[in-house]
Amino acid sequence: MNDSRGSRIDTIRDIVNYRYNNIPDRYLRNEAFIHTHGVAQAAALIAMKRGQNVELSVIAGLLHDISRYTTGISHEHGPNGSKMAREIMRDTDLFTESEITEVCGAIYFHSEKKHHHLPFDEVLKDADVMQHLTGDPLDPPTKKDLERCRALAVEFNLAWEEP
Repeated sequence: MNDSRGSRIDTIRDIVNYRYNNIPDRYLRNEAFIHTHGVAQAAALIAMKRGQNVELSVIAGLLHDISRYTTGISHEHGPNGSKMAREIMRDTDLFTESEITEVCGAIYFHSEKKHHHLPFDEVLKDADVMQHLTGDPLDPPTKKDLERCRALAVEFNLAWEEP
């Protein structure tokens, strides 16, 4: 395993950007970039606040929807994305199996917003919700995300008004 830790986020970001640049529909491509990079940034912030691994949280954020955006298949995109992310991370030769398992576990469960999993997994779920909340603050959250929106508003002392 190569131990170029400073470049791991950049490496994954480059891979994701390359794949997203090949999305033919410009609106979907734009959505993919905005959502993915927004989730990665939110994951960093949440991981810092909760004492979780910031680097791996950003990487999970970058990879969490890669299957959905590159294949166009939304059904089971958590498990499918987990498989794709595992292949990408292994191919880089920059991550331990333990790190790959942690990131891919979070991706696998990130759509299960009503269930609670490991603290690292919860960072990605909440980052996904936070990006939806801040990406278009006038668009009300889905019912499945409402509970997490409330909790994030309290945790981050946000002046968020519930719709």
